[in-house]
Amino acid sequence: MKNALDFLNKWLGELTEILKILIVVGVLVGILFDDVFGVIGGIGAIAGQFGDGGLAGLLSLMIVYMWYQKK
Repeated sequence: MKNALDFLNKWLGELTEILKILIVVGVLVGILFDDVFGVIGGIGAIAGQFGDGGLAGLLSLMIVYMWYQKK
């Protein structure tokens, strides 16, 4: 059972790394080619939702930040 959980944890970690790379590539393509896929607009909308959330948005942003600092 521990091996299965270790395998799943490793697989999810690699998937997260791939998704982070795709987001960076999407932002770069958006900067170079006038945001064809809407990645920059989507990130702006997410940031706006954190800002509109007030204290709850700030706390959730801090939790996400601390979660990524552990890795």
